[in-house]
Amino acid sequence: MKVLFIHQNFPGQFRHIAAHLAKQPDYQVLAIGRDTAPGLPGVKLLRYKPHRAASQHTHPYARTFEDAVLHGQQVLRLLLDLKAKGYRPDVIVAHPGWGETLYAKDAFPNARLIHFCEYYYHAHGADLGFDPEFPPTMDDYARVRSRNALHLLNLENCDQGITPTHWQHSLHPEAYRDKIQVIHEGIDTDLLGPDPNATLTLPNGRVLKAGEPIITYVARNMEPYRGFHTFMRALPQVLKEHPTCQVVIVGGDGVSYGSKPNDAPNWRIKMLRENPVDLERVHFLGKVPYDTYRKVLQVSAVHVYLTYPFVLSWSLLEAMASGCLVLGSDTAPVREVIAHGENGLLVDFFDRQMLIARVLEVLNNSYKGVELQENAVRSAQGYGNDLGVRSYKRRLNRISENNRANMLEV
Repeated sequence: MKVLFIHQNFPGQFRHIAAHLAKQPDYQVLAIGRDTAPGLPGVKLLRYKPHRAASQHTHPYARTFEDAVLHGQQVLRLLLDLKAKGYRPDVIVAHPGWGETLYAKDAFPNARLIHFCEYYYHAHGADLGFDPEFPPTMDDYARVRSRNALHLLNLENCDQGITPTHWQHSLHPEAYRDKIQVIHEGIDTDLLGPDPNATLTLPNGRVLKAGEPIITYVARNMEPYRGFHTFMRALPQVLKEHPTCQVVIVGGDGVSYGSKPNDAPNWRIKMLRENPVDLERVHFLGKVPYDTYRKVLQVSAVHVYLTYPFVLSWSLLEAMASGCLVLGSDTAPVREVIAHGENGLLVDFFDRQMLIARVLEVLNNSYKGVELQENAVRSAQGYGNDLGVRSYKRRLNRISENNRANMLEV
């Protein structure tokens, strides 16, 4: 079977399934990604770059769609070149969020197109308007509704969809939900797990050890979507009331979701200005190598994960797999994996005092932490990448069987 992966940031969510298929003799794997995509050893990657950016003269509500058209056009050129050379994929597995597969069916009408349906935007009831500190404008509502034009086309164009969680599935229009299957791509649970002897050497030379009162926070970038502002506002009192605890924060200064603050270069600087803390106790590590990240999770006494109702982070599942006692926000995506008092703890996203109290209770051993941590590890095993690969592969094999049956009928 010839499988073509398309992802702006390949491998992205397709890392495990693409790596697995590339080693199988019955599969031929090819990938397409942006010129900035990291790529994956063992998988040939064709890179592209849109010939221009969306025009600043385009209406702001439609600019995202123009950008998608530009991505789709450039990928179409690659697909037509492949077609001219005799290439014919059986299946195209793609993340369509940047418009890359808008015209894939025009190049290869007989290929089955599977879309990774990550998120369908809503003007109400999800991330937009969730945080009263950042009220949306009417322009924001209009932009979100316009942005879904791309996602509706993607849902219409694909033969099947895959989404990682039931909550993300529920966001998609009811008319298309039967087309979408819930399959989480998986985390590498074999590389994760508790280590009571774990140590973490900080940039200042201090060594932190598992079992010490260590608070951890991880996000791709430190920003309100991942509750960074709530977390930082809680720290001064936590540090005051627990004078021996240390705090380790992993994440960049960019913006993955939302926007930058108006009065500071980034959210880290803004929050530190508003909430001064002892930087001998609060350690900002930035973006770190994976091995360092694993050690951060393994030395954690309490791991704080806060998020708007939005895409669930791999880091939450990885923290659970590492045996962290997770204190998560009581928001829909988190409730799907954490049951309060069973495999972690939940706290209202906006209740700073409750967050402070729960962190201190954990550090002071007021909870049966070991039981929660063991349950968290077991829960995370249900999101292992081996399960994700098997589920993806079953989907691909079913498509192959259907294709063969159709050929016999013809």
